[in-house]
Amino acid sequence: MSVIRSKLKEVMENHDPKLSIRKLAKDVNYHFDSVRRMYKDEMVQYPRDLLLKLCLYFNVQPGQLIGIEEDEDRNCTIDEPSDHQEDGNDKENEKDTNL
Repeated sequence: MSVIRSKLKEVMENHDPKLSIRKLAKDVNYHFDSVRRMYKDEMVQYPRDLLLKLCLYFNVQPGQLIGIEEDEDRNCTIDEPSDHQEDGNDKENEKDTNL
């Protein structure tokens, strides 16, 4: 199963191997615990304001801070719910509603 993972640790190490989580949190003016959770990939949701501050600080795009990876703990496929599958009639239905 694919999961979203934080790449903050790698970005920090590439930027400055001596940069601490505490110094980064101070530099971007953000809660230490939030930055630490992102560094350790323990975050469930990524605050947009934190992502913006980190992107500006490291001069990177959001995709360089987070990414999709395969979860080694679970190797299963994602089944699409049947109500989200395309059946080719979407354009036809869209045309009818515009009349």
